[in-house]
Amino acid sequence: MRRRTVLRGGTVADGSGAPEYLSDVAVAGDRIIEIGDIVPLAGDVVIDCIDRMVLPGLIDAHSHAEAAVFDPEVALALLRQGVTTVITGQDGVSFAPGDGRYATDYFAALNGSHPSYAGGGVGALLAGYDGRVPVNVGYLVPHGTVRHEAMGDADRAATSAELNKMVELISAGLTAGALGLSTGLDYAPGYFADTRELVELSRPVAAAAAIYVSHMRGGYEDNLAAGIAEVAEIALATGVSAHVSHLHGPAALVLEQVDRAAAHGVDLSFDAYPYRRGCSLLAMPMLPPWLLRLGVGVAAQQLADPAVRAEIRQNWLPVMVSRPDMGAGWADGITLAGVRADEYRWAEGFTVAAAAARAGLDAGEFGLLVLGDSGLAVSAVLAVPQQRPIDELAQIFCHPAHVGSSDGIYLGGRPHPRGWGTFARYLGRHTRERGDYTWGRAALHLAGRTAARHCLGDRGRIAVGFAADVIVVDPAVVIDTADYTCPRSPALGIEDVLVNGVAVLLGGALTGLPAGRGLRRSAPVARLRTERTAG
Repeated sequence: MRRRTVLRGGTVADGSGAPEYLSDVAVAGDRIIEIGDIVPLAGDVVIDCIDRMVLPGLIDAHSHAEAAVFDPEVALALLRQGVTTVITGQDGVSFAPGDGRYATDYFAALNGSHPSYAGGGVGALLAGYDGRVPVNVGYLVPHGTVRHEAMGDADRAATSAELNKMVELISAGLTAGALGLSTGLDYAPGYFADTRELVELSRPVAAAAAIYVSHMRGGYEDNLAAGIAEVAEIALATGVSAHVSHLHGPAALVLEQVDRAAAHGVDLSFDAYPYRRGCSLLAMPMLPPWLLRLGVGVAAQQLADPAVRAEIRQNWLPVMVSRPDMGAGWADGITLAGVRADEYRWAEGFTVAAAAARAGLDAGEFGLLVLGDSGLAVSAVLAVPQQRPIDELAQIFCHPAHVGSSDGIYLGGRPHPRGWGTFARYLGRHTRERGDYTWGRAALHLAGRTAARHCLGDRGRIAVGFAADVIVVDPAVVIDTADYTCPRSPALGIEDVLVNGVAVLLGGALTGLPAGRGLRRSAPVARLRTERTAG
């Protein structure tokens, strides 16, 4: 008989949404083999779970850890939150297909450089995680990367030949195990694509029973109705299951639009994280579309010209200031998280206003200089002028179409704390303290539903025969400790974690065992439509 690990005396929240219950759980190899009253045998490894919860490994539905996951600090940050799987390839830009250089260039401040991938497509990228990292990694084929492979940064509609090339690349990625297709329609070259293109590229995704995941086109906050309308049009035209990335906006509007899409027959889900500040490329708010459309290299060269910087300050920054998410105090609401240029690295953790004052420059001029000298590789934490109440955020988290995500970015000297704290915050603040979730519902939102939506098949549940991704949670202790001042502080209350049946975290420390895998999409029979029951 294979050696067993017995999790003894815990309370199980199994990921189905059902109420938690007292039970032992036995694991052998990479599977859960028994649930119930289990008598340990000689040779069993026993983990004492009395007064603790046993949950399926949590799944981060939106992560930028595809390169960072090789870093032990990042692996520890994930596992201490209970995250055993990250879903990457987000926002339409990542390493495969192609040789990886496009993502390394454009998303340098978000994804960084991959330590080993240099080509070979989705299959090679996924294989590079097998037995090399302590967590599982799923991957979405990124539309922007595919478009760049087929037609560069061309600012026009795709030709029939180019569409066929993109379909071939997406189909190859799906065959290699990708979970679906992601779009980033506020990033180049994604925003050059029209809806017709996205419909055609979603057809092979629908045929594979995979998922279409979208960072919508300018479709957030008060404008999110337009973004969801485009997602719905694509879903209804192709039959694809759809998912909206990092959905944020007024709760009433979010819920109204999600429910309206569902009422029209769209199989729609979304992810969201429990923070009131965002994080993205500094170039997104500070640079005008005409400059971003030129590509990273050319845009950075243009910013070296004082006349170009003066034009942006005169004609674009006033437009940015007029946006409700920026306002006149924009420079006080943007904190530099990661800066590539060595001469400006000191500014990480400063607001643009404070850093500019220290440099003796106008805030607009300072931000443009930092972007130019960094090749646009600058990330920033963004605070909106009117931060939404936690009660309003909780309304979004409790919707039955919601799954948990961090949008975690692990680069820079002062990153957003969500990469270190999101899932512990869900469990500690929103489950134990506020009661927004029961433990059973928390396991559904943070594991079970996410696995079902992304065709992960036998993950996301504590059930016999399922993959043994299992976490042990102290419900009285679990909490996030990372904040905007100390963002790299690991969470508390999760000290024992199994990934594929292997103990990768014991007593809160990494064991050094690389039990993670690149996850391939399961058979289409595992595809489940979004539930329409209480969240």
